[in-house]
Amino acid sequence: MTRSLERANYKATFAVLLLGVSAYALLQSLVTPILPTIQHDLHTSQSTVTWVLTAYLLSASIFTPILGRVGDMVGKERMLVVTLGALALGSVMAGLAHSVGLLIVARAIQGIGGAVLPLSFGIIRDEFPATKVATGVGIVAAMAAVGGGAGIVLAGPIVSHLNYHWLFWIPLIITVIAAVCAQLFVPESPVRTPGRISWLAAVLLSGWLVALLLGVSQAPTWGWASSKVIGLIVLAVVIGVAWVIAELRSKQPLIDMEMMRVPAVWTNNLVAFLFGMGMYSVMAFLPEFLQTPKSAGYGFGASIIQSGLFLMPLTVTMFFFGLLSGRIAAAVGSKSAVIMGSIASCGAYLILAFAHEQPWEIYAASTLLGVGLGLAFSAMSNLIVQAVPPAQTGVASGMNANIRTIGGAIGAAVMSSIVTSQLVANGLPAASGYTTGFAFLAAMTVVAILAAFFIPTATAAKADSDHEPHLQNAELALLAGGTIAEG
Repeated sequence: MTRSLERANYKATFAVLLLGVSAYALLQSLVTPILPTIQHDLHTSQSTVTWVLTAYLLSASIFTPILGRVGDMVGKERMLVVTLGALALGSVMAGLAHSVGLLIVARAIQGIGGAVLPLSFGIIRDEFPATKVATGVGIVAAMAAVGGGAGIVLAGPIVSHLNYHWLFWIPLIITVIAAVCAQLFVPESPVRTPGRISWLAAVLLSGWLVALLLGVSQAPTWGWASSKVIGLIVLAVVIGVAWVIAELRSKQPLIDMEMMRVPAVWTNNLVAFLFGMGMYSVMAFLPEFLQTPKSAGYGFGASIIQSGLFLMPLTVTMFFFGLLSGRIAAAVGSKSAVIMGSIASCGAYLILAFAHEQPWEIYAASTLLGVGLGLAFSAMSNLIVQAVPPAQTGVASGMNANIRTIGGAIGAAVMSSIVTSQLVANGLPAASGYTTGFAFLAAMTVVAILAAFFIPTATAAKADSDHEPHLQNAELALLAGGTIAEG
């Protein structure tokens, strides 16, 4: 089917996608600063309340690539509505939850909403004019990252003036509006991948992700050398190998391993993994550092609201540079944008590690990190979309987002082990723990810089032309000279 150069409703489609991504992104981080409040109100333990985050990560890791693949098969718009419906259901359950068990189940259901990202990227590629694809993907990717920062900023005022249940009711309102508008205004895509879901691959994918994330998320509690953690990691490796074999042998794989070996795909996935380690870790532990009483010899004794304000520059600059990423990539190339973002992020972690005694130093690090994340996330999303044929856009971008989540889970677990390795008075971490932890994040970002240099400078223009016979010649020319050339 031929896609016209101009889609009359692509701007309305874009508004709907931004609403859905905003709701999912807010739910990623809104609960992080107020876990102690939830623990107190629901009369549970610290180890149990961490499952409010773990269940969300596990669910998102499993459903993001699977629903991205289903969207490629049955229709991205249809699956977008289903995904937003699951996100809404989970939010209702979480808003009504008065036990930690029900809240954990609700968060697992919310994690299904992770598929909103790959589905959105696929819809943008299918529906937008060719010259608008890079900018659209960049803004959606930036919105996903901004929501993480915004959640931490907004959590304090919401809890202070209402209660923690409103951390779920407010995103619910946004989600319902987005779901209704998606049903009414987002057109069905002409791009489909026929076939069936490989359920063996889906089960194996779920198995190794659950084993890996369960092991690393509980490692700070159980100990990295404990038999439980080692056993789960070994189990993850075994099931992971079985999953790869099953995918290679399948005529209709859930994740095309040939696609995963494309240089532009695997290099961006590696950078995304390392970026995920840093982003999730800093959003989890920087507020904790800021809220530490000054009597501990470090920290600022900030309230939840005040610690959120320290992260306000991160949110603002992340969104601003996400908006500009398309123009920056057009000027210097998407690969260069990833490298620039990696360097900026590394500088931010170094400041947090070695210059964190004055408020302006935290603000400077927050600003620099926002620049880095905004540039890199948008550029990486564009590179992935450009590197694969439209039929694989959902699953490729889904795995990229998923790998970032896995990196975040592992990074946060390692960061937790480092920070809590030495305690001082009142059970607070020693200042050296935070210094070492942020330095570790800087080191991981140095690896990301090196990996970014291996990203190919040319994207798969030929692959697109081979797999997109429905495109008009004029549109192929725009792709070749416009968004594809940005890589």
